[in-house]
Amino acid sequence: MASGPVSPLLLERYELKYLIPFSMVQPISDYVSAFCELDYYSQIEPDNFYLINSLYFESPTFHFMRAKENDTAKFSLRVRSYGNEPKAPYFFETKEKVAEFCKKRRGKVNLENWSDIFLNPNNLGDFDISRDKHLEHFLNQALYYNAHPMILSQYRRKAYLSTIDDYARVTFDKSLRFMRETNYNVKPVESMMTSYDHCDSFNDPGSNVILELKCERKVPVWIVNLIQKFQLTRRGFSKFESSMLEAYSLKPNEALTFDRIPGY
Repeated sequence: MASGPVSPLLLERYELKYLIPFSMVQPISDYVSAFCELDYYSQIEPDNFYLINSLYFESPTFHFMRAKENDTAKFSLRVRSYGNEPKAPYFFETKEKVAEFCKKRRGKVNLENWSDIFLNPNNLGDFDISRDKHLEHFLNQALYYNAHPMILSQYRRKAYLSTIDDYARVTFDKSLRFMRETNYNVKPVESMMTSYDHCDSFNDPGSNVILELKCERKVPVWIVNLIQKFQLTRRGFSKFESSMLEAYSLKPNEALTFDRIPGY
């Protein structure tokens, strides 16, 4: 078993997404097991799927949503936590994507009162934001775009990490749910959660799992062979965008295309 969770705080990678039926999870898992091992969080769960919570930020003018809809840039701010009862550390993630390439920054906060970073900085004691450049970047972006919490998304993930490459991951995400959340809260409220892994969201009958293949600038041969072996057809899917559209009853072609958003 891995000694503990390991995740780089700065990543630049390709992210290839596919929508698949749950029946394909095990055959693909069997295939990638020759090149990968389950990551720490998957190893400690009985069924290998662990809970991820993402509190997404958005501006009052839906700036990030409009950027996605206009296909000029993809940018998101989220606070990530794990489990039904999230505990520190919390990860402040900035994700920027242009064309096929994604850059992800991850600030780490070991405070249970992490919301005081926004609501009451005087309660932070000797915690120094400037010591973490990725956290500082997140906060600067939130300030610049006047971004605040808008949606809390949760899903269950099974993840593999390559044992033969410098960096490559295979993840399966299922049981996608969301709730509106405009407070600085990462704890899901069961009675308020709504599933969105259905045909209207996926636009692909029979598919209910998101498969992601992630790697650095050079795609490993075994990933190419995986795509060919299982005849995978690449499909885009944004958890942030899909949950926002449903939660706020947004009509993308009408509400989000009133002007262009420049690339970052």
